[in-house]
Amino acid sequence: MMEKQPGGHAHKISLAKEELKSFFISHLNKIYAAKAHLVANLPVIAAEAHFKDLRHAITETVEDVEKQMARMELIFALLDSSIDPGNFGGLAGLVDDAFKDIKLHAKKHELRDMSILFYLHNIESMEMASFQILQIAAVKLKNNQIKQLIRENYDEAKADRTLMLLIAAKYVTSVA
Repeated sequence: MMEKQPGGHAHKISLAKEELKSFFISHLNKIYAAKAHLVANLPVIAAEAHFKDLRHAITETVEDVEKQMARMELIFALLDSSIDPGNFGGLAGLVDDAFKDIKLHAKKHELRDMSILFYLHNIESMEMASFQILQIAAVKLKNNQIKQLIRENYDEAKADRTLMLLIAAKYVTSVA
């Protein structure tokens, strides 16, 4: 890949396959750890949701996240690597913020549910962005199965995000 430098000169970007693999595994670990945090915490958030469609969507999201984690476990095996969660503070922070907003709006279920939708939409957006970058990196790993597994995770995160948007629209129109 060529990158234009100031003055119009091109500079070749060089990244060894092992460096890219290390980057890929490191970031896959972060996503995996964040998803494990979600699986542990989403049922609690679902129990706090007032809107039935939202509770159902959160339950469905937990099932999707578990499938995504299984795909990631397969990717780790294909790369002859192990899961090492490392740092995943960004996504965990969003989940923790969701809990704070749930408590803040404990007596006003409309605001509580909108807060849940807000955070779940943001979480899915972060996951989509992460999987997009890993899709690009997976091309250089030259393993079609890994590319496919990452694509399936991206598609599922995108579908979950769309579901949250649809529920938010339905919820806002149904609240009197």
